[in-house]
Amino acid sequence: MSKQDGRGRQVTDADTGDLTATVLHVDMDAFYASVELLQRPELRGKPVIVGHDSTRSVVTAATYEARRYGVNSAMPMSVALRLCPNAIVLEPHFELYSAASTAVMRILGDVTPMVEQLSIDEAFLDVSGALRLMGSPWQIGTAIRARVLRETQLVCSVGAGATKFVAKLASSRSKPDGLLVVPRDATLGFLHPQPVSALWGVGATTEEKITRLGIRSVGDLATTPVDTLRRAIGDAGAQRLHDLAWGRDPRAVTLEREEKSIGHETTFERNVSDRGELHRELLRLADGVGSRLRANGVTARTVVLKLRFGDFSTITRSRTLSDPTDVSRRIYEAARELYDQASQGGRPVRLIGVRAEQLGGGAAGLALWDDDEQWRDAESTVDAVTQRFGTAALRPATLLNGQTRRRMRIE
Repeated sequence: MSKQDGRGRQVTDADTGDLTATVLHVDMDAFYASVELLQRPELRGKPVIVGHDSTRSVVTAATYEARRYGVNSAMPMSVALRLCPNAIVLEPHFELYSAASTAVMRILGDVTPMVEQLSIDEAFLDVSGALRLMGSPWQIGTAIRARVLRETQLVCSVGAGATKFVAKLASSRSKPDGLLVVPRDATLGFLHPQPVSALWGVGATTEEKITRLGIRSVGDLATTPVDTLRRAIGDAGAQRLHDLAWGRDPRAVTLEREEKSIGHETTFERNVSDRGELHRELLRLADGVGSRLRANGVTARTVVLKLRFGDFSTITRSRTLSDPTDVSRRIYEAARELYDQASQGGRPVRLIGVRAEQLGGGAAGLALWDDDEQWRDAESTVDAVTQRFGTAALRPATLLNGQTRRRMRIE
């Protein structure tokens, strides 16, 4: 069974009037796939996988129909197609996902200024200040879901709890297209029957160590002495998981999500040693990185190049710029120079990536005299065109010749 394939769904069908579950977690359902289906409505109800149709590709997203076959994001495409041979594979369009995300986050910001965006398709809200105006958490969650659907034609699930952890777990249990409210006094009754893997921070290794102790559920862990847990998984992890198992999570919703880096990388269908082809791919990647910097209103001071060669050895090289930038051309020039210095005699390249780091505050971080003003104006115009018409509408001429099959991953 795939993760979040809709089985075992729990929802709150009617308002109980509870006012204690003031932390909401809003999570878009099968976001990338749902955005793609807006362009291909005839595929609704069919198993659809988003990703590059390549033996080296991985699944970017999958509809719930595909998930019921066991397909998960980050799964090798070859495995996904064996599990679901009748799946329809669609190429990803990241500019469409960014535009849809912006629309959704704008809706959430209208509900409360206390929005903590976690990723492109999910966010926490503290609605304690909105109760008087908008009603109970159930009413607020219902209104959010209706407005998101009305204005974006996309579906989201909402979890409401007294803490961030409970709200996030509740949203996952309500998928797809659901709302689950967990009042404060119902927290332990909701948590303790859950599998121990539901706890934040319990991955495969930790779960294996815990299950050796006979712990299967969150309730089992809650009643296990902390000293016993410490011997199995260490001091910090033991106390944190024990607290979560008892519904203790002191983290508040924060307004800012610190983006540490923005990056794109490509794995080629075949290893590439042609310098011109790799330069073109660096331009493509830098163009994507710059576009995302501008969309997020941030600049970068450091450019990082990642190279993985045909023998799977991997190197990274970085350069700190004299001034922060959000200009794709400047990022490309730095990445190209790093590649030319690190190419190691033209060794065949399997993967190449460009990442922007040391992010700062948009135009406020730019130099007084901006040598890149013309480039920035041109690229901002391209951003506006591609957001409306797609990436194929306007592209650098150099990229029109690139025909090598590839898959791209964003960070």
